[in-house]
Amino acid sequence: MSNAEFLENIDKLHTTPMGAERIRKNLGLNIPDVVKWCKQKIQEPKAEIISRGKNWYVSIDGCEITVNAHTCTIITAHTKGNDR
Repeated sequence: MSNAEFLENIDKLHTTPMGAERIRKNLGLNIPDVVKWCKQKIQEPKAEIISRGKNWYVSIDGCEITVNAHTCTIITAHTKGNDR
């Protein structure tokens, strides 16, 4: 899947309840809809989208969002520079 195809399928992005909590905690977000937040960030023109292995990595505004390429599941997001 190319970057363009990834963006064309943005409406398929989702996460689990545990994934949403993990994203909120890792990024210090206090918002109800983390999927909507991630979609908006991914669609920003300055977002850097890279495919590595089975995942997409989107770097934007000092954070990195990880998406499983096969299931379109947002796995996690974290601030860049944190040990993983």
